Amino acid sequence: MSTPQALLELKDLRIAFGGQAVVHGVNLCIKPGERVALVGESGSGKSVTALSVLRLLESAELSGKVLWQGQDLLQQSPAEMQRIRGDEIAMIFQEPMTALNPLMTVGQQISEVLQLKKLLSRRDADARAVHLLSETGIDDPARRFGAYPHQLSGGQRQRAMMAMALASEPKLLLADEPTTALDASLRLQMLQLLADLQQKTGMAVLLITHDLALVRHFADQVAVMEKGHLVEQGTLQAVFERPQHPYTQRLLSSRPSRAGLVDMPPLETSAVLQARQLQVRYPKSVPGFKAWFQKHHFTALHGADFSLLPGSTLGVMGESGSGKSSLAQAVLGLIPFEGDLSFDGHTWQGSPARDKALRRQVQVVFQDPYGSLSPRMTVGEIVSEGLRLHQPHWTAEQTEERVRATLAEVGLVGEGFNDVLNRYPHTFSGGQRQRIALARALVVEPAVLVLDEPTSALDVTVQKQILELLKTLQKTRGMAYLLITHDVDVLRAMAHQVVVLKSGQVLEQGLAEQVLGDPQHPYTRSLVQAFPEIN
Repeated sequence: MSTPQALLELKDLRIAFGGQAVVHGVNLCIKPGERVALVGESGSGKSVTALSVLRLLESAELSGKVLWQGQDLLQQSPAEMQRIRGDEIAMIFQEPMTALNPLMTVGQQISEVLQLKKLLSRRDADARAVHLLSETGIDDPARRFGAYPHQLSGGQRQRAMMAMALASEPKLLLADEPTTALDASLRLQMLQLLADLQQKTGMAVLLITHDLALVRHFADQVAVMEKGHLVEQGTLQAVFERPQHPYTQRLLSSRPSRAGLVDMPPLETSAVLQARQLQVRYPKSVPGFKAWFQKHHFTALHGADFSLLPGSTLGVMGESGSGKSSLAQAVLGLIPFEGDLSFDGHTWQGSPARDKALRRQVQVVFQDPYGSLSPRMTVGEIVSEGLRLHQPHWTAEQTEERVRATLAEVGLVGEGFNDVLNRYPHTFSGGQRQRIALARALVVEPAVLVLDEPTSALDVTVQKQILELLKTLQKTRGMAYLLITHDVDVLRAMAHQVVVLKSGQVLEQGLAEQVLGDPQHPYTRSLVQAFPEIN
């Protein structure tokens, strides 16, 4: 017998690809109007579990039961599944830019759903689509109706996806990491919007996420997945306050902390990096004959002043478009800038030969460990590349000795890493690849390390490992970090001082405890509130 009042019930659901099991006997029940969070790290099986409900995994081998209001969806015909998809069960995907059709306006895509599912006329469907866009909080919905996905911001695209999902008034919404690609303040806005729409329509929501802070602010019930197994489930309060399974306990304890952070040097210490009135401008094309007679520019960074003390971390905080990346590229000497920028009295000269010594002192670790390592180079070639440039007189034995020592320093040593120098990046996990990227930067012994969102692409447990490693390296090597991030949790754990940017302007700066603990500017407060502390 099915659980009374169950809207969706998974019974012993098993998923395999090519005979390889990835989900093992999941049992889960969702009732009408309920908010359930399915929590787990990458590879835990949470997304494929949600996709299997709508039978969107064509090559998957499914067994068990997926009961939708008592009917097993695994036994339904393709035509019946076509009716259920969108009409009764809708889904919001993680990346709206790939989920939306780039050749159709967002209004056309919403209108299409209404014409197919609700059999509305084109005129009525268009009017309803504008209304749905308005309900999801998009400004000037009539104009946005005619916009293509690439013409909208990330938050606007996600709102359009939400409007499309709600067009047919589903009874259940599957939301797969709906806030991952959004800026900090937008995350809470989207979550609140989802909660408001859920209360208004009475639909149930299955939120698939790895973000425990969002779970705490949204879910009634929580289910935790690890390696294809549902290891724990219960009420939000029970799971968060009395976790039973070791994996759940590990997830809840993975939030970064300041434990182990080195003490900040005295403020009167001479700065290793000093910026005064740092400005970055980009050429801007304008229509008409005016472009013939004068140059136009877009200013991405307006006169920023900051200093980085040796052995300390300066966090640069802001959302997309705030000027963080422009600031980082200027510090790295990768783009032209105006103002004063010096490293122990040395400045970029704009010449590869003259900048060679300084470039060794300022290294970078990029955001994406998958995209920042060449897939055609071995680990040994990747890590030794800087040495071949800066220490050309070294023998092959000296270079290999330094490379192995640096890889050992970042934790790539011991069993499983005996042949590490001859392996390619694709054979490593995301966290291991970021360690390789760290080794590549550290091998030339820099004084300043620019960390550009170094943990945003990593799972929470791996993120904590990388942050602990960075603290250890700062303690042993005495390096200074320029940490670029939108993640307040990372700043709480790593930063000694913080600079807050918005639209290229420095709105607030000071000691991390002051800026994050008692923010003065409304914008800073909105960012901090998007990452509430879990007590």
